[in-house]
Amino acid sequence: MPRIKSAKKAMRQARRRTITNRAQRSALRTAVKRVRGAANKQEATQAYAAAVTLLDRAARKGLIHKNNAARHKSRLAKYVRTKA
Repeated sequence: MPRIKSAKKAMRQARRRTITNRAQRSALRTAVKRVRGAANKQEATQAYAAAVTLLDRAARKGLIHKNNAARHKSRLAKYVRTKA
């Protein structure tokens, strides 16, 4: 347990950020899984649009690296295009 006031505050901030990041990362993963689990092309396209929004937001906020977001978007787009 920290004794210094600034260390206590840093710990509180880290705890708060961890909870937020975990929730956002979970939502992001769920969105990507929805695209892959879509039954038809129309459903996949709609899920893809939602996933792209979350990926862009996560990259902007620093949750994931921008190249990681670009890679995921590219692979999901390719998946949606080839979906029968």
